[in-house]
Amino acid sequence: MDPAAFLTRNAVDALPAGELEKKLALDRPLRVKLGVDPTSADIHLGHAVVLTKLREFQDLGHKVVLIVGDYTARVGDPSGRSKTRPVVSGEQIDENARTYTEQAMTILRDDPALLEVRRNSEWLDMPMEDLFRLARVATAAQILERDDFAKRFAAREPISILELLYPLLQGYDSVAIRADVELGGTDQKFNLLLGRDVQRAYGVKEQCVLTMPLLVGTDGVEKMSKSLGNYVGVTDGPPDMYGKTLSIPDDVIDTWTRLLGMELGDVASDAGPRERKRALARAVVRRFHGDGAAVAAEERFDTVFVRKDIPDDVEEHVLALDTPDPVHLPALIADVFGGSRSDARRLVQGGGVKLDGEALPPGEMDVPLSRLDGVVLQAGKRRFRRLRSA
Repeated sequence: MDPAAFLTRNAVDALPAGELEKKLALDRPLRVKLGVDPTSADIHLGHAVVLTKLREFQDLGHKVVLIVGDYTARVGDPSGRSKTRPVVSGEQIDENARTYTEQAMTILRDDPALLEVRRNSEWLDMPMEDLFRLARVATAAQILERDDFAKRFAAREPISILELLYPLLQGYDSVAIRADVELGGTDQKFNLLLGRDVQRAYGVKEQCVLTMPLLVGTDGVEKMSKSLGNYVGVTDGPPDMYGKTLSIPDDVIDTWTRLLGMELGDVASDAGPRERKRALARAVVRRFHGDGAAVAAEERFDTVFVRKDIPDDVEEHVLALDTPDPVHLPALIADVFGGSRSDARRLVQGGGVKLDGEALPPGEMDVPLSRLDGVVLQAGKRRFRRLRSA
């Protein structure tokens, strides 16, 4: 396949038209930019769509420049937002930056010839005079034309001056690393194109832009988002990753398969949704955890959800010596699995808690300590712990 056709497949926009082909004809590797703001610690399969496309550039010999926006994260990307993003502390941003980069390496090739990781604090910690020069590149009217700003402005929702600077700061990243190509989701189109204006103002050859679709989440409706709870994290354990993937609606199987670049093995093209979805779930686990984990995750799923058995590989939890008798289940569940006691209480009330496979009555919030030694506590569909007395 022609390199340009290969790289633009599945993309929504390749702008300006024909520019990527011209850049690919240059006798050198291209510098392909992706900027990410580490406002959260984890990345999910929605991020993997763009990262997979970056990997394809690497596979053709081009250099990916992954910009960790430790400075732009302090501003907060307003893209797609109806209100100002909450402020994240500098310490949390630095920690998120570390974990985000590690997780991105599960998809990208960690080869110095093909990858450069930078933080935009290297150049955005600039003198005020330089910031003034950058601010002159665009007009307020131009920035306010952006769809999300336009809607907020029309609704008289507050827009901070700092937010208006965000697209310019992102554009200056392209100046600093001399990007030939910049990738992003469709919600980043304005920012990516403004980056060309910023490059032109600084006498740098303009980048071309490639936008990728936003992956719909496991609910099949909203874009994948940790805040919506419809995500599959790249650090999720194999059982969760497999189970979450199986929960997607049938009508998004093909979209997930295509955008994530998954190979479904020898599954027939006319196979039914159940078989294709199981193959997709195996492929997702295989990419991040390996073949053995994919096989084990499927077997575990069948054990729990098809045969309704308790898995053999249940992790143990030793009860503390000062565990009260009787044991308050919401407190125990929160201690064993994390989360809040109120969430655990709702789970018990909904009949979602079992001991050795037997569902507890919704009103049973306290159980004798002697009843728990050696039994398997199940909270929800996928969480198991074998309890042991200290």
